Amino acid sequence: MAGLDHAQDLRALDGTVEAPGHGKAPQKDHFTDMSLPARLKPNSGALSNDSLPSPANALTGKQEHYLKRELLSQQVDFEITELASATALQRFGAPFRSDYGEVAPVDSDLPILRFIFVHHVRNFPFLDQAREKEFWQDKLQVFLELFAQKHISSSEDRLEESKRRKLAIKAKKLVELMMVSGIPTASGYEERIRFSELEVVDRGAQDQGLLVNAPEGHSINGWDVNVAGVRTTSVKRNFRYHQHAEFIIRVKQAGKPDHYVGRRYGEFAKLHKRLRTELPGKVLAPLPRKNKSTTSHTFFSGGDDDDASSVSSGSTQNTGITHDDSGSLRNLVGMGHRRGASLQPDRASPRASGEYRKEHVTLYREDQRVSLRAFLRTFLQNPQIADSKAMYEFLTRSPIKVNEEEMEDINRRKMMDEKRIEEQKRFYEIARQRAKELDVYMERFRRDIVERNGLTQLFQEIKDKERIADLSTEYQKFAEWLRIEVAATIYHLFLAEDNSPELFAQAKRIHSMLPYTALKQVIRFANPAVVMNGVLDLFLAQPFGTRSLAQRVFGMALNDGIKAFQKSIDALVLKINDDVFCEKLKSFTNADEDTKNNIRSEAVVDDVDLVVAILKSEEIKPELSPEQIGKAFNAYVAWNNAVENVDDEMKTGAQLFSYLKQLLKMYTRQRDKAMMLSVIEEPVTLNLFRDLFKIFYEPLVRVYKSANVYNSVTDFAAFLDDMFHVLDHAQRQDVSADPNQTVQMFIDLCARHQDNFYKFVHEVHIHDNGLFTQLMGWLEGILEFLRHGPRGGKLDMNALFQGAVEMRQIDKAAAMTEIDNLIKWQEERKKWHQDKTRQKMAAENSSSSGGATVSTPPPGSTTFRSSDFGINEADLADLDDDESGSDSREDSEEDTNPIAAEQKRRAKKQDHLRRNAGEPVKPEVKQLKMLKEGFLSMLRMVLAD
Repeated sequence: MAGLDHAQDLRALDGTVEAPGHGKAPQKDHFTDMSLPARLKPNSGALSNDSLPSPANALTGKQEHYLKRELLSQQVDFEITELASATALQRFGAPFRSDYGEVAPVDSDLPILRFIFVHHVRNFPFLDQAREKEFWQDKLQVFLELFAQKHISSSEDRLEESKRRKLAIKAKKLVELMMVSGIPTASGYEERIRFSELEVVDRGAQDQGLLVNAPEGHSINGWDVNVAGVRTTSVKRNFRYHQHAEFIIRVKQAGKPDHYVGRRYGEFAKLHKRLRTELPGKVLAPLPRKNKSTTSHTFFSGGDDDDASSVSSGSTQNTGITHDDSGSLRNLVGMGHRRGASLQPDRASPRASGEYRKEHVTLYREDQRVSLRAFLRTFLQNPQIADSKAMYEFLTRSPIKVNEEEMEDINRRKMMDEKRIEEQKRFYEIARQRAKELDVYMERFRRDIVERNGLTQLFQEIKDKERIADLSTEYQKFAEWLRIEVAATIYHLFLAEDNSPELFAQAKRIHSMLPYTALKQVIRFANPAVVMNGVLDLFLAQPFGTRSLAQRVFGMALNDGIKAFQKSIDALVLKINDDVFCEKLKSFTNADEDTKNNIRSEAVVDDVDLVVAILKSEEIKPELSPEQIGKAFNAYVAWNNAVENVDDEMKTGAQLFSYLKQLLKMYTRQRDKAMMLSVIEEPVTLNLFRDLFKIFYEPLVRVYKSANVYNSVTDFAAFLDDMFHVLDHAQRQDVSADPNQTVQMFIDLCARHQDNFYKFVHEVHIHDNGLFTQLMGWLEGILEFLRHGPRGGKLDMNALFQGAVEMRQIDKAAAMTEIDNLIKWQEERKKWHQDKTRQKMAAENSSSSGGATVSTPPPGSTTFRSSDFGINEADLADLDDDESGSDSREDSEEDTNPIAAEQKRRAKKQDHLRRNAGEPVKPEVKQLKMLKEGFLSMLRMVLAD
């Protein structure tokens, strides 16, 4: 296979294009980054000679790239928006039917989406067998057009970010990234902005990996909490005192003094219930199960403290200590847990000052402590939960003062946390070092994969060779690297994290409950295709033309939702006590889209609430009397005052308007449910579901039957048995302090079972009837586009620009200024994001200066780069910048107080503006928009193949 270093006239792996004629642009002596074309400078501060336009070109390399990106971004935005249109598929061309006749690729209004559909959707290994008329036209097209005609409410109607809008934004960014990286320019000197400092920032950001488990210095949405210790309290019930464990929580808030609170396990359960009540509908993480086990560890005691200070009170912390010289670092670090009874203190004579010795300590309910800490920090990751009244009271109510014995227990557990993180670092470092020894082989493997048809060749090797030992050297070394990766993953999941004890216990319980032998026999003798077809017939059958069982089930659920909304509507109608207001809002909800859009536009132009625009609109009947208009206007004024000034007196007058807004929202959601119900009851929906099931499920069933998959059930059970045995041993071991043995123990676990896993993949592959080969070919097609662009050619941005100037479609000087302003904006935006990242890192580092250190990425995480697959790293960084600038906070599903909901919405908007203060504003472009028609024609030609 020819190496990448000898490729001629091919695009570089990072998506740029080599200089034509010579394969590469002239090398500069100071250039050292061999993964990028030589013409790309690491520092974009000064304009490089290569970025200057040649006499034949009107644009520099940077100007070419950012003009292409701007025009592609506009086109992608248009096409994604047009997908909501009922006629979108008709403009795709084949295989969809069109009222306009046959639509040729060079005439498509949606060339980008048509190209993706034809090359990467329609030829997907399962969908490539679907028939043009029966599936694409008569079922999928009919269903999607039917759904578009229902006009499900948008984000603007509901004053919240709908899931469809979020999905559309994500799709736009991904399609834009694919097109910008995949389609080259004709000159071959396309150039991006690069900041070498960004790489340093990224590496530093990766070092925050284990901070989540640090005992302190980990602020989440304004709270820095740590379940720092455990004490025993006595509570009198009836005539006796009962002892209970109480978890000591250390709480920090910015600008406030630290404090401690004591909470029993039952109070954590009450917090969970209160949050369910306060935030109905929100999915909450489960509460960890009660775990009364103790944990043994070994600590090194210094000689400057006295003997009394080295022993924690057994009556308070339930901690026993014994001095021994045979302990190990394993007991001191990580999850080196030894369950058992508390050990009694040794009667050894007091040590001399300055002498070090080892103390065996049993920490009472240590596993429960770290699992509850993970539980709290997981909750605090959600801004709504972090700001909730239940969480505030839980973390601040009834603070306590810790005594000397409790503080010593807290310090011991803090040392335990720090040593746990230290062992995780050492584990990853050793695993990384072992993976590094395979770098030479992994580099060959990487080059094999990123070369043409690399994935196909890999799976062909797996198909031809029955054992790992028969594979070529590079693939054997890849298997060895993979063992290290899987070993590190198992260690991370079941030993390294705060919630690892809870996860480990849950996995063991589930494993013990599964009847693997019975499951194997069921899979062996049952015919799942026949069973599933029977089930499908049962649910989708329509006897005598009546509704099917599936329609009845889904319809029942939707009807329940419609009835629930109707109850809320009836209650609001009584509170409003004006039938005209209510009828007008309902009429708007059921009006056609043109009428709705006109009223929405009026609301924007007049800068009023949509409810006001609806009530005063003459397009919706009935009309309001002058008294009703005055009543509505006064309610709107009172509403704004109540929201902005938090005036109790104004709140009373604002209730009417708040009820009107809530009623509009209920009508809108009720209509959405009704429209979804009508879609489900359409016969085409059932037929489409049946076809999709046959297309995707039946080929997999055939493979699974011919490959004797049932044998792998026993192999999987044996692997889990062995894994749990190794994990138990790792928790209890008390041998050498050298973590090499721990690493080797997990690698050996993977080595013992790798042949069974390889056999499973091999058997499936040789009986797949070409399915794997087709799937790899499909992936290779995407990579081929990203690496080398479409077969239809390249975008000649210089010809486009120069032609528009000669035709006097644009003013050359003004257009050049707009392009340069775009480049300057991109540079400033990258710098702004870079500064924000550095500030965040500095804040985190300063807050954690007294805490535990953090680790670098797991071994092997940087083996492949995005440029290996044709995605330019600078373009990917731009996508990350766009994502980080977006608001990721969740919208509340429901709020019983509309005024409070509006206050939250406006506060959220202000918070978004504050967090993005100083972000460079994208300059306005006018001249470049005039290039759209010529660019679209050129794009159609490039993507027409």
